[in-house]
Amino acid sequence: MTPHSPETGAPTAALPGLDGVLFVAMENWDEMWRRNQPVAAGFADRLGDRPVLYVGRHRDVSHLVRKKRIGEALAATFGGNAFRPSGTHGNVHLINPVKLLPNTLAPCRAFNRWHERVQLRSALRRLGVRRPMLWMNPYYAVHMPGRMNEGLSVYDVGDDWTRAPQSSAAEKRRTIAEDESLTRKADVNIMVSEALIRLKQGVAERLHHIPNGVYAERYAGVSEHAIAPHPAIASLAGPVLGYTGTLHDERIDVELVAALADARPDLTIALVGPSHLRPASRELLGSRNNVRFIDPLPFEQVPALMAGFDVSIVPHRVNDFTESLSPLKLYEAMAAGLPMVSTPVAGFRDHADLFDLAASHADFIAAVERALDESPDRAIARRAAAERHTWPSRLEAILTALHEAQRELATDPPAASPPTRTAWPMPQTP
Repeated sequence: MTPHSPETGAPTAALPGLDGVLFVAMENWDEMWRRNQPVAAGFADRLGDRPVLYVGRHRDVSHLVRKKRIGEALAATFGGNAFRPSGTHGNVHLINPVKLLPNTLAPCRAFNRWHERVQLRSALRRLGVRRPMLWMNPYYAVHMPGRMNEGLSVYDVGDDWTRAPQSSAAEKRRTIAEDESLTRKADVNIMVSEALIRLKQGVAERLHHIPNGVYAERYAGVSEHAIAPHPAIASLAGPVLGYTGTLHDERIDVELVAALADARPDLTIALVGPSHLRPASRELLGSRNNVRFIDPLPFEQVPALMAGFDVSIVPHRVNDFTESLSPLKLYEAMAAGLPMVSTPVAGFRDHADLFDLAASHADFIAAVERALDESPDRAIARRAAAERHTWPSRLEAILTALHEAQRELATDPPAASPPTRTAWPMPQTP
C-alpha cells in the first residue's frame, strides 16, 4: 500500500491527449516527502499505466572531480543513466541526469542543459512517451519549454526564488531572469501562496493559487495519544515543543528559539529536520541544554514524531521569503489536532482561529504556556478543518486548472495565444 492510497481511491481519467508526465523536481524521490512527491504520486494514480518520469537532482561530475571522488565521477559519466522504478508506484520512474561541466560559465551551462534534454528525451522514448505534460518545479528548468515535445507546460512555484539567498549578485540576477522567463513561457503557473500570486500578477495569465496539503487520515489519533511517540521524541524530558522542517537562518528566528529555551528550562525544544544553520546559530542553540537537534525522519514516521509533541512551534522570521511559503507543517499539525504557536507568517494567519500567533518573543513564550493547557475542543476543530486541505483535493484543483488550460489552448488561434507564450519577447536561454 502506498502512503497516499487510502484517500485517492481508484484512478480517474486525467490529462487527455498526453501520454505521460515529465516531472522536473528540485529534490530526489526519497523518504522525505514534500510537495513534489504527493503531486507526482497523485498524477501516477490517475494516469492509469501512463508513465511519470520524475527528474531528481543532477549527478554532478564536475563537483565529484573537484572533491577528488574520481571513482564516483567515472561511474556517473560512463555508467549509463538508466531510469529506475520508484519502488512505490509502478508507473513512476526516477532519473538523475548527469551534469558534466560546472555551471559557472555560460557555454558550460548551455552544454549541460542541452545534455540534460538529450538524456530526458532518451528516457521518455524508452518509456514510450511522445507527448508528455512538462511539470517544472525549479526555475532553472527554463530551457525546457518548447523543447521536450510537450503538450502542456506547468511551472509549479513553491518559493519566491527572487528572494532566496544566492552565492553572488550575478547568480541572483540570473535566478530572477530565469524565474520570470519561465513564468512567461509556461502554459500554466501554479503558486502555493497568495504572495507569489501577487508577485506574478501581470507576468502571466493562467495563475492558480493551490497551497500544500496533507494526507489527513495518516495523522488521525495523534492528539488522542492513539499513536505511540517515535523513540527519538519519547525519550525527551518534560513537555516537548516540536518543529519539523529544514533549518535555515533565513527562515528560523534563532534568537526566538534561544529565548524560549531560556524562559522554560523545564521543557525540551526538538528541532527535527536537515540543518543548514550557520555555525554561530548552531552554537547558540546547541549551548542550551534543552534544545535538541534531531535528524530528519521518513515521511511514514512523521505522525509518530508528532505524537510526541505537546505543542508544535513555528518560530519563523517574518520576511519576504517566508511570506511566499505554504508550510506543510501547518496542515500536518491541523490533521494531528496539535496545539501550535507560530509567528504571524503566511498561511498561519489564515487559520488564526485554530492556532495561536505571536509576533514578539515575550508574546510567543506566553502563547506556548497557554497552548500547553488548551482545551481539547480546538483539536476537534483542527482535525475537521484538515479535511478541506487534503492532497487528493489539491490534486483535483490542479487537474481542473490543467483541463481549463488544455481547452483554452485548443480553441485559441495562434494570434490570440496568451502573453505567457507569444505577446512578450522571450529572453534567450541556452
